[in-house]
Amino acid sequence: MPEDPLPRLRELCTALPETSERLSHGEPTWFVRGKKTFVTYSDHHHDDRLGFWCAAPPGAQEALVAAEPNRFFRPPYVGHRGWLGVYLDVPVDWAEIGEIVTDAYRMIAPETLIARLDEP
Repeated sequence: MPEDPLPRLRELCTALPETSERLSHGEPTWFVRGKKTFVTYSDHHHDDRLGFWCAAPPGAQEALVAAEPNRFFRPPYVGHRGWLGVYLDVPVDWAEIGEIVTDAYRMIAPETLIARLDEP
């Protein structure tokens, strides 16, 4: 059985400035300053797949889902807002997942926190 991806995803999310985790709709969810969601884990919540949903830059959802539908999807509830679904029950490139998570954070976090990401 493949390794549980939740600890790795948690590590990526909580490494970002002023993030916190709590359950939302029964799933681990990461927030900026305890208020705004940027990543939600999806452990077979709406289908038989394991993955996560996250905020995404404009056009990213459409491009990634069209290019690799076996790895990316349009999530329910938030897909119409451009959020991206990422499957974790396929071979995962954790460096790429880190970039996706950071992009999600950049979409939600205030400028003062985003600036901290770019500090040397």
